[in-house]
Amino acid sequence: MLAHLTQRFKQRFNPGFAQRLGDRLKSIPKIPPEDSVALRVLVQLLVSVGIVATDIAAADVTDRLNVIAWAIPLSWVGATVSYYRRRERNIGLKFGIALGMLMSLGYFFVNLLSRSNDTRIVLVELLIQLQVLHSFDLPRRKDLGYSIMIGLILVASAATLSQTLLFGPFLFLFLAIALPILVLDYGSRLGLNFGTESPWRGFQWLTLAPDLAPRRLAGVLLCVAALGLTIFALLPRLPGYQLRTFPVSAPIDVQGKFDNRQVFNPGYRSDPQAEASAGADPRAVQGRGRSPLSGPGEADDEYYYGFNAKINQNLRGSLKPKVLMRVRSQIEGFWRVLSFDHYTGQGWEISRNDDTQTLMRSPWNYRFELPAIVLGRSREVIQTYTLVGEMPNLIPALHQPTQVYFPTEEMAVDLEGGLRAPIPLAEGLTYTVVSQVPYRDRPALAAAAQDYPPAIRKRYLALPEAIASPLRQRAKELLATAPSPITSPYEQALYLTQALKQRYTLQPDLPFLDSTEDLATAFLFKYKGGYPDHFSTTLTLMLRSLGLPARLTAGFGPGEFNPFTGLYIVSNTDAYALTEVYFPGQGWFAFDPIPGHPLVPPSVEENATFGLIKKLWQWVAGWLPSPVRNVFNSIFAWIGTLLGGLIGGLLALLSRDVVGLFVGLGLLLILGFLVWLGWRMWQTWRYRHWLAKLPPMESMYQQLLTELGRRGYPKRSSQTPYEYVDELERRWQADASIDSMGLQKSVEITTRISQAYVQWRYGGHGGDVQSLTPLLNQLQRLKPLSQRSKR
Repeated sequence: MLAHLTQRFKQRFNPGFAQRLGDRLKSIPKIPPEDSVALRVLVQLLVSVGIVATDIAAADVTDRLNVIAWAIPLSWVGATVSYYRRRERNIGLKFGIALGMLMSLGYFFVNLLSRSNDTRIVLVELLIQLQVLHSFDLPRRKDLGYSIMIGLILVASAATLSQTLLFGPFLFLFLAIALPILVLDYGSRLGLNFGTESPWRGFQWLTLAPDLAPRRLAGVLLCVAALGLTIFALLPRLPGYQLRTFPVSAPIDVQGKFDNRQVFNPGYRSDPQAEASAGADPRAVQGRGRSPLSGPGEADDEYYYGFNAKINQNLRGSLKPKVLMRVRSQIEGFWRVLSFDHYTGQGWEISRNDDTQTLMRSPWNYRFELPAIVLGRSREVIQTYTLVGEMPNLIPALHQPTQVYFPTEEMAVDLEGGLRAPIPLAEGLTYTVVSQVPYRDRPALAAAAQDYPPAIRKRYLALPEAIASPLRQRAKELLATAPSPITSPYEQALYLTQALKQRYTLQPDLPFLDSTEDLATAFLFKYKGGYPDHFSTTLTLMLRSLGLPARLTAGFGPGEFNPFTGLYIVSNTDAYALTEVYFPGQGWFAFDPIPGHPLVPPSVEENATFGLIKKLWQWVAGWLPSPVRNVFNSIFAWIGTLLGGLIGGLLALLSRDVVGLFVGLGLLLILGFLVWLGWRMWQTWRYRHWLAKLPPMESMYQQLLTELGRRGYPKRSSQTPYEYVDELERRWQADASIDSMGLQKSVEITTRISQAYVQWRYGGHGGDVQSLTPLLNQLQRLKPLSQRSKR
């Protein structure tokens, strides 16, 4: 057996075999190197734009990558080396590149373990390192193609990281560079390597191809940008994240013990009692702001007064606008922060603050599971928050959060559903919340019973005796103005919300309240209005006087939506308080009595799959004068009414009886035929109009392609004109049923027109259209080759 195996080995691996293998390897045709300097320069510019865009965009979610200083110069050095050594084997250089790639892979794994919070950043760094190494070995056009793809991936990664419009110029610049690259790459495939001379001599290579003329490239660029923006606006926004790895900042190590009772609002003055009870722990102190916890005072102009365990509504002043966070969410909503259950006469407090619960997360992920009870029908909504300004240690989230991805090991939740972090929220922090937002089903809410649990009655119907009677009387007076009696708690809450909007006014110059004066009664009977949050306080207390459980909730409005980034830009001036009412079997629902606000905050009533179009129109309409905006709104409303009437009438006809069914089907058939006929006429007109605008030689070649495509021989977009002619000739010659005369004539006409087109398009020669026109007409008159063979 051993002798037999030895003999077989000698027969198979003899010197003759090695020689044949070497000869076969030598016989493989070598791919020529890419000599176009213009293509190489533009590819490196493209990659540089991708690197810069990624580095700058990463600062929106984490720290800067700081790769620009070394990655771009090394890429250009590598590209220069690879150009001058493009005809060499470069064995030693390739070994060095392989060693560098192994080192980059090792650094990647180390980085992955230490920065597992956002793997996008780690992968982008690896890709940049590989591109720098790859730039030292770019002899062929295919190698440049790999660099083009790396640049594209980097720009796409920057798009996922960016949260501002700063990414827009880089995307436009990338597109402006990519267009001439496509033209040069296509010319290289044809063997027309224009741009092989040095590109630094006045950029003369731009005139070597008609498609590289700056004016023409600018026109194409604008068309592509406009088309891209249109497609971006029309793309559906799917109602769910397709990935479950959510953005979150790097882990934060908190020193000291987490006191879940404390809220750190720097806008309030220090509380001496808190300092005394906290000892040396500075975290227990409220802050160094200007707002007192009780009595008249000036509101801090940076931090919203309502974000605290106890708030004072006898403060006067306004906030200076400051952007605090950017929110990516599937729907717009009220970014809820915290709720209050106990009214103090001139403010609110959380009475069960000492019962706040501390939560721990697993050391293997960033997910906190919240003890939430979801009542009624709801929908999962995911939000990602990125802080661009400092905030208290209160975590905004849509109601009702079930999971929070947060970088600390601990967090807390109070009995009112407010979320707290062990440290103030600092600039650059990113976290994600998964909420089960309830649907606002008005019929179900209107039919809700009034058998409230004892715990709800005890806590959310509490009211000072001195103000209960006048508030109840005023609430009944407002309800009595309704056209018909209102008995449903939900409808009562809606009507009182609207009544406060209409009958009371915002008063920015409201005087301070006396120490014995009640805010709600002063609002209703003395000043006939007040500050925005005073509306919500008054509504909450009026509903309690009618036996409806209610509480005050503070948070942020949706903010300003940016249709280009898809983010909500939220400022401190977007913070305000509203009223939440409890409905058995449904849960808590918000009502907003502040003038100028909608009756209820945005929620999930509508399907927002194509909501970006609506948002974009609202953004555009904000710049239009009111008369123009009203005209457009009337046109859109008329179109919607017309389409709705037609569809409703057709459905009614189809569902009436058998005769209606056949009549409706006949109408649909006629309508379909008319739509098809109109579409065909439109296509014909558009095709002729398009041909009329083309240069004569281009128009003739396009007519040739249309005719051949109609006969069953379409040209693929990846084929050059010569490749297409070769394929046609092979296909026709393979069909023995085609007569030789028709074949010879078709090949001759197609070849002559294709040659003239290539010489005109890429060689700068004027096409002899007059002599070629009879040939095209002759081809169009010829019967298709398949029909000639059948005859």
